[in-house]
Amino acid sequence: MISTSQGRLQDRRPLSIIDIGSNSIRLVVYEGLARSPTMLFNEKMLAGLGRGIVSTGKLDPEAVTRSMEEFRRFRALSEQVGAERMYVLATAAAREAVNGPDFIHRAEDVLKTEVQVLSGRQEAHYSALGVISGFHPANGIAGDLGGGSLELVDVDGEAIGDGITLPLGGLRLQDMAKNSLAQAAKIARDELAKAKLLKGGQGRPFYAVGGTWRNLARLYMEMTTYPLSVMHHYEIGIDSATNFLKQVAKGEIEKIRGIEGVSKNRRSLLPYGATVLQEIMTAMQPSKIIVSALGVREGFLYSLLDKAEQMADPLISASEELARLRSRSVTHAHELVEWTGKTFAAFGIEETVDEARYRQAACLLADIGWRAHPEYRGKQSLNIIAHASFIGVDHPGRAFLALANAYRHEGIFNESIAPEIKALATPRYIERARVLAAVMRVVYLLTAAMPGVMPRLKWESRGNGVLALVLPASLADLYGERPAGRLAQLARVTNRRLVLAVEGGPNMPAK
Repeated sequence: MISTSQGRLQDRRPLSIIDIGSNSIRLVVYEGLARSPTMLFNEKMLAGLGRGIVSTGKLDPEAVTRSMEEFRRFRALSEQVGAERMYVLATAAAREAVNGPDFIHRAEDVLKTEVQVLSGRQEAHYSALGVISGFHPANGIAGDLGGGSLELVDVDGEAIGDGITLPLGGLRLQDMAKNSLAQAAKIARDELAKAKLLKGGQGRPFYAVGGTWRNLARLYMEMTTYPLSVMHHYEIGIDSATNFLKQVAKGEIEKIRGIEGVSKNRRSLLPYGATVLQEIMTAMQPSKIIVSALGVREGFLYSLLDKAEQMADPLISASEELARLRSRSVTHAHELVEWTGKTFAAFGIEETVDEARYRQAACLLADIGWRAHPEYRGKQSLNIIAHASFIGVDHPGRAFLALANAYRHEGIFNESIAPEIKALATPRYIERARVLAAVMRVVYLLTAAMPGVMPRLKWESRGNGVLALVLPASLADLYGERPAGRLAQLARVTNRRLVLAVEGGPNMPAK
């Protein structure tokens, strides 16, 4: 029997996926099947199964031997973590090599389960589902670059359009071009001419999926000293990307600042990944490049969810999970979501769809740092939120979530809070974070972070532009100077006249 700590969700049953790619093989054990899946364990090996496949037609024999040894370890690890189900997916190299069927048969013997060899169409489909699951919503062309192939597919919300598989994976392209980057560019250009769907992506984002492109993005982050080392939904502008990719595609990557942040095993494929991305940009003319940390594995998991679960908001789902794991009361967190919505309406503060989503997530996350020392709750909460494995939120949105929590703990007029995070947020998000934090600072003094009070509070107009926060008579003992002082801060940040009142009793001006 496996002992489950209270730091894990009690209603989840672990499952694992082994992803057999042309370059890498990875085991990921997930806490359970969920809209926003959480990794319990993650390990990979760079096997290089597809190395030399163009010239030999076979999987690399040494890589096959090493893979079998690793499969034994991966199966044992999956069992150790308590995975109730193990899925094994194989992609380009295994399906195309002459000795692929024999490799699959041996792998099934070692892993003691079926290996699903994905067709190019299936690989593109699951990759598209991975992008759909990670963005709210996705609308553009998704490109998944592996070691053996490139899958391109049009995504628009939940809809998956045309897709194509091309032999442009890093290892394969390097082999076809005989290590010539100039020849690689020509091959990529010729192959991408077959991808007519790229024309339909003009002016829309390109979603870059796969380890080589993630490492390119990591290199660009290092080179530009980007302040948030979170890969998912990292955006690169076209002008800056053009100059950067041109530099990498020359092959002199050891001279690029920040290259030490990329594993040596990955570096040799970076110029080929840059070359393919350059040619895609030329053919597609996208609005920007957005990095997706989710691909085939996550798309496969997403396909196992029922329709209602698929339609859930992944950011809200993940935020609620953190509230369940780390807040004093998840019921209080949900009350805060509803009450801040009513407060914004009473104040006449309009929200876009994303602003409303981000406010809800910030409320669910508002109390996750309560166990920290009071002087560090803001910093700890900010770091957890800014670097959490959230999906369905862009980097400015992350900054909003983190700042709202930091201001709630450290004061809404504290200008020294996380300048590097503030640099990612828009001025509107920074102002919204202050307002939301100011509302939280009032209500936490009236509720002591416990449920039952907020649903009984209401805002009333008292004429002459005065808005009263009214407590029912049965809660009159909560009336006092401290909440009135916090209400004064809210009045200042919203430029409103506010008072604290008891139903049927006196007003206490915010001061």
